[in-house]
Amino acid sequence: MSFPALIITWLNVLMNAAGRFLLCWAPFVPGWVSNTIISAVVGVILLIVFKYISNQTAIGKVKDNIKANMLALRLFKDSMIVTLQSQGKVFKGAGLLLFYSLKPMLIMIVPVCFILAQMGLWYQNRPLTPGEEAIVTVQLGEIEGDFPDVIINCNPVAIVETGPVRILSKKQICWKIRAIEKGNHIITFNTGDEQVEKQLVIGDGFMRVSSMRPGWNWSDILWHPAEKPLTADSAVESVSIDYPERGKKISGIDQWLIYFFTASMVFALLLKPILKVKI
Repeated sequence: MSFPALIITWLNVLMNAAGRFLLCWAPFVPGWVSNTIISAVVGVILLIVFKYISNQTAIGKVKDNIKANMLALRLFKDSMIVTLQSQGKVFKGAGLLLFYSLKPMLIMIVPVCFILAQMGLWYQNRPLTPGEEAIVTVQLGEIEGDFPDVIINCNPVAIVETGPVRILSKKQICWKIRAIEKGNHIITFNTGDEQVEKQLVIGDGFMRVSSMRPGWNWSDILWHPAEKPLTADSAVESVSIDYPERGKKISGIDQWLIYFFTASMVFALLLKPILKVKI
């Protein structure tokens, strides 16, 4: 059993509860508004965390030295020796700033990954609309002997249009389904004595969408946190639904990740002087 996968699974329980509570208002405002508010809050929180876990005194001294050497470059631009020395000290200062920022960045990257995983449930994909088609894929694990029979049961919320299609080289079984009934549903897959469940979201609003139920792989569990991972001894490694991506570029949804990082950095830089943080 993978220890990182077990830890992330338990943390996802807490993050899912927090995500549902803290983002319960997101469906009621435009996507760009919710993304901007989340980016601003996260940017300010990370800025405050950076202030208290970084060496602010050392960063302040390095920045003062850089300013002094930049001034020397202007005042003594006719002196080749002073210019070269000042440039060298500026580059050294830049390296020291990177060094002092490395530790807090490594600490903050862990909670940021969990935050991004929760945001991805809202901003990466949209739900299926009634009448829309999608591909459902069951990824199998190690196969001994004949290819197993897997039966999908999605009635009455969806109809199987095509399948099962078996891709032997990839150990996958695929179906094309057509969405029928709005809501958060559960579809099931039977393989032998095992039954596997997968969420299916159908609607036309801003809804929380889980595109994959992961297997016992820590990276898949991290980036697809909404559903409980399949056990390590399951014949099924994962179940995924090919939901459409959100496509409103002007709202920061299509490129939500870039929008998030840009907006959070802007808010952090704007509030940096007020919170007296040295970066």
